[in-house]
This record gives sequence, structure tokens and C-alpha cells, in this order.
Amino acid sequence: MSDQRNLGLRRGGPADAAAVLRLFDDAIAWLGARGRTGQWGTAPASTDTRRIAQAEAWTTGGGLWLATLDDRPVGALVVGAATDYVPPATEPELYVNLLITARDHAGAGIGARLLAHAAELARGRGLDLLRVDCYAGDDGALVRWYERQGFTATDPFTVERPGRDPWPGQVLVRRLP
Repeated sequence: MSDQRNLGLRRGGPADAAAVLRLFDDAIAWLGARGRTGQWGTAPASTDTRRIAQAEAWTTGGGLWLATLDDRPVGALVVGAATDYVPPATEPELYVNLLITARDHAGAGIGARLLAHAAELARGRGLDLLRVDCYAGDDGALVRWYERQGFTATDPFTVERPGRDPWPGQVLVRRLP
């Protein structure tokens, strides 16, 4: 487990695409080892052309932040506009497009620290609404994790995926004081 006092936070950029893909690969392997393949499947993100393009877009889009320990990325946050598959917000917001942490540091508060940074970014922009969506399948553990971080589940949704099972999702909101 990491020490929060040693956790750094820095803006990400184009040179960080491989680090984001590594975080995905580790998470996909971790989930797969637990039989939880519905969220991201079983293939490494680093070999998936769609995920590679997504990582490149995130690293060049200006919304990427990395949590680091000893200069090693152990978490990634991407904020920006909401994805097109979720219901639009009825007011200005900051949207969490990605939150992922290194599984070898699970439980160390890295995800919570990145979400706190997202809230700081939103407040700095004069926004009081932070939204995120996540995988709502299996036992709903990820939805419950976001609820423990101060989010409230609002809109469930489903992403149809040709040739694969639909992807169940959940939008969550957090009001910022």
C-alpha cells in the first residue's frame, strides 16, 4: 500500500499514452483473474486499436492528470465533456471520462485523491456539478465505490455493442459545495 504523502499529481501529455495503457492492461488482468470480464473484456488495452486511439486522444486532449509514486504513474484521471452515450447534463459540469488506478496500490486512496482533484478543477472553473459514469454490471461494486466517494447514482444506461453483450452503465453525480 502506498503512502498518500508520497503521492504526486501532475498533468499528463502525449508521452503518457503508454502509461495509461499499462494501467488499463493491469486492471484488465486484475479483473479477469477475478472473473470480472464484463467491464473491459480480456484483451490487453495495449493491443486494442480502439483503446490505443482512446489513450492517444486522452493524452493530447488537455484533461489528463496522473497520480505518481516515485515518478511512476499509479493512477490516471481524464476530465472534460460528457461522453455521447450518457444523458446530457442540464447545467454546466465537469465530466470524469476516465479514472483508473494501479491494482498493486488498490485501497491506497489514489482514486479518491484523483476525484478530489477533479472536484478542485471543477470548482476552479466555477462549476458545482461533477459527473462520472461507470460499469454497473456484475455485483455493482464499482457503483457503490463511487457512492462512497460522495456521488449519487442517477441515470442507468446501456451501450449496445455489436457482436458482444450490452454494456450496463450508471451515471453518478456529485454536487460541489
